[in-house]
Amino acid sequence: MNAEWRPSLAMAVTAAVLAAGLLAGCGTTDASLQPSAARQLQARVLEVSEASSRNDPAAALKALENLESDLAAAQSKGQVSKERQQTITTIAAAVRADLNDAVAAAAAKAADEARVAEEAAAAQASREAAQKEAAAQTPAPAPAPATGKDDGDGDDKKGNGGKGKD
Repeated sequence: MNAEWRPSLAMAVTAAVLAAGLLAGCGTTDASLQPSAARQLQARVLEVSEASSRNDPAAALKALENLESDLAAAQSKGQVSKERQQTITTIAAAVRADLNDAVAAAAAKAADEARVAEEAAAAQASREAAQKEAAAQTPAPAPAPATGKDDGDGDDKKGNGGKGKD
């Protein structure tokens, strides 16, 4: 398993749990949830599920907040029984914990990637500085020796001068 796959799997599992649990909690099988409130809450569940499936836990958390707000409003209007609200709230709390874990994992991964990139940049800068220092300390090459013979008179002529054969 690679690091990219695990957060996606976590988000997919979260989306599946969310869809199953909250849709069951928002179903209209009894009088504890009015049909109009059920439709509204199911639309909010869908928003959370879609954001989770896109691997966007921040958006999923925002959608979950909207779901909880709509749930509270529906309960205050008598469209949701207290028991049904508690069931949905319990499921939503579990989903929120999973989403918060996904956000924390993504933040830790981003911090780790930033640290690795910073270390690589520092190592590269160190290598470049060492190369510059080595280039600055390398001595210039010595001049090549003259190829002609110098007899001291400045004319550098090959001849018999100074060998006793003038």
